[in-house]
Amino acid sequence: MPTYEFGFIGTGNMGGTLAQALCRTVSPARVLLSNRTASKAEALAVRLGCDVGTNEDVARQCRYVLLGVKPQMMAGTLEPLRDTLARREDRFVLVTIAAGLTMERLSALAGGEYPVIRIMPNTPCAVGAGVVLYDANDLVTAEDLERFTAAFAAAGVLDRLEERLIDAGSAVSGCGPAFVCQIMEALADGGVACGLPRQKALLYAAQMVHGTAKLLLETGDHPGVLKDAVCSPGGSTIAGVRALEQAGVRGAVMDAVIAAVERTREL
Repeated sequence: MPTYEFGFIGTGNMGGTLAQALCRTVSPARVLLSNRTASKAEALAVRLGCDVGTNEDVARQCRYVLLGVKPQMMAGTLEPLRDTLARREDRFVLVTIAAGLTMERLSALAGGEYPVIRIMPNTPCAVGAGVVLYDANDLVTAEDLERFTAAFAAAGVLDRLEERLIDAGSAVSGCGPAFVCQIMEALADGGVACGLPRQKALLYAAQMVHGTAKLLLETGDHPGVLKDAVCSPGGSTIAGVRALEQAGVRGAVMDAVIAAVERTREL
């Protein structure tokens, strides 16, 4: 049996976020952390109560080996671990969060036909309000997936998506927080321009986005329906909506998603 159930190779922004979410469901004693900069893994381990090891320790001892490294660094990370993985006689699953890197390609880099789960989480996973898109190859069992999704339930919504669509899904859910933060900052700037104190403007913008998203999710209404409910004839909201349309905001946001997908495919 593996010494640890979950191991992270890479504890940067996304790997660290997932480790935080995981440790709300799973005992930190069952989680092993490793990072190229050891001090980063050590600091996170102290905060969460996990153990720290090397990449080889994670590859040798964990049932789920989470690869939280950038796609351009994956080959260099996996090459020294090939023999360690090949020597394992117990069951393990490789989990990749690298953008644009297919499960087939990951298996090739790892040097064998292994069970692989591909996930694309987002930063709100850190507060339990995230989205984790995932798919798995044919070597992953129903039991593997059930245990994995249960362990990461505290991250937020986990949704299985065909691998061919993950790049598009990630451009919305994974890149989207940056886009929404730009919009929230712009809303706050507009409030400041009209006399609001900065902190109040940011609070109003953030809570409004949070509340509107919750309203959409709980009612199931189309965003256009919720927009129309705010737009009184001849009122201030429709005047603002008109200004947004004249500025091409919707087209700009669509272009941002498309640009993110195209860049992911280049990676």
